[in-house]
Amino acid sequence: MSKNWVKIVVIVVVLFVVAILIASMAVSANTFRPALESQLSQALGRQVTLGNLNFSLFSGSLVANNIAVADDPAFSTTPFLQAKALHIGVEVWPLIIHRKLVVTSFTADEPAIHLIRGSNGVWNFSNLGAGASNKAAGGSALPNFTVGVITIRGGSATVSSRPPTGKPLLYSKLEVSAQQFSASKSFPFQISASLPGGGTLAMQGTAGPINAHDAAATPLNAKLDLNHFDPVAAGVVDPQQGLSMVANIAAHLDSDGRTVSATGTVNASHLKLAAHGAPAPNPVKVQFSVHENLATQEGTVDSLDLGTGAVAASVTGTFAGSAQTATLDLNVSMPKVPVNQVEDLLPTVGVILPSGSRLSGGTMTANLKISGPVNALVISGPVEIDGTRLAGFDLGSKIGGLKPVGGSQAGTEIQTLRANVTSSPSGTQIQNLYVAVPTLGTATGGGTVTPAGALNFHVVAKLNPNGGIAGQALAGLTSAGSLDSLLGSVASKGIPIDISGTTANPVIQADVNGLIKRNAGGLLRRGLHQPDAGSLLNKYLPH
Repeated sequence: MSKNWVKIVVIVVVLFVVAILIASMAVSANTFRPALESQLSQALGRQVTLGNLNFSLFSGSLVANNIAVADDPAFSTTPFLQAKALHIGVEVWPLIIHRKLVVTSFTADEPAIHLIRGSNGVWNFSNLGAGASNKAAGGSALPNFTVGVITIRGGSATVSSRPPTGKPLLYSKLEVSAQQFSASKSFPFQISASLPGGGTLAMQGTAGPINAHDAAATPLNAKLDLNHFDPVAAGVVDPQQGLSMVANIAAHLDSDGRTVSATGTVNASHLKLAAHGAPAPNPVKVQFSVHENLATQEGTVDSLDLGTGAVAASVTGTFAGSAQTATLDLNVSMPKVPVNQVEDLLPTVGVILPSGSRLSGGTMTANLKISGPVNALVISGPVEIDGTRLAGFDLGSKIGGLKPVGGSQAGTEIQTLRANVTSSPSGTQIQNLYVAVPTLGTATGGGTVTPAGALNFHVVAKLNPNGGIAGQALAGLTSAGSLDSLLGSVASKGIPIDISGTTANPVIQADVNGLIKRNAGGLLRRGLHQPDAGSLLNKYLPH
């Protein structure tokens, strides 16, 4: 008897399976296409078109050969999204028995997504769902849109602006997963992609609920990791702006839909901050905390600490962005920072030391203002260096027009160097320069440095006749009992010095002829009483 029951159960199961197969074969997937297109179009507020639909019983899904989602016509006539295939997971039983479509998942294969930002900061996806035809409720149909899983496989995303400001940024190998997606509540998501230049992006966190009026204002809490990010290769930064690096960035993003805050760390190699600068020889670490008003595109730099070991510079201020450019208004504070921590940063802003030399010891203090658009920044403010040595540069032997003397083979001791600096894309101006070198004396003046590093400085040096090296330098102008001694006396009060050449190879020349011209009357009156006045005047005065 039991065997008969087993046979009966097996027969019933087989008949049930056959019935399901027959019923599934009777299902014409394309009959659901108009309803599905209508539901998706209504939910997104955009025209959605699907290709031929096929039903797979074993995968429990409808498969559309092609899908296209229209863009906002204010941005483009090209589809916002196109995919080769869209797998729509459905509940099989309601579909077969009741012809009812219950969607459980969406999987898009190799979609191409176009993201466009307008000059006012509005994105082409901002109004997704906002135009949905749910007039009776007076709102969007998007809040009613829920699905268990949304997946993108092998996709790409192109990010551009209107009007164009550079080449579009292309994200390839785009993978997206959102679980328990609901427009009316928060949901977890994961994103990964590849960037031009070999970079990779990974983001995971939660988002939602979807803002029905501006999808770009949807709340977000996520962790972002960018590895081997090259902003120039990625098209984020114009090469002519001078900023370049290869960076690993770890950040935490938190947005309530109105304000977004970001905190994290940037580890940058080959950092360059100015068009006429050179890459830093060692990695630079930046810790940052910023927040931005999404509506006004204005933000505040709460803290930005930059250095090659310990903190070398602290930055605060504000910024304002747009699709075309960003404008900065920042303050940089460097209170008595060890010079050794700053030296690696000097080439990044175009400060190149003489060839074969380096700064050793001492401190640097600076209070700088960085202002203007990022492609034409102006950096200005006072800078002071105290108690350092320019190792590998013997200043005493470099001053032409004076007796060349050595004695500073270990380098040139700099007691104090201070100046007001103004740097822009057109070059650098140095004003109110004051330098105190114990073995030589002091110098005051100013000059310019071109973006290529060419020098044009005019200073007045007051050499100390009682100082060892300075005294030797003046010895070329002094010999007791002659006009030379009078010239030496005048020279000790200030010798004009011109500095030309380049920052890597400066040419320093004492203007003795200029000194004589400016003091010719006094020298002549005093020199006529010297026994060798004629020969000495003939020696110094120009013919």
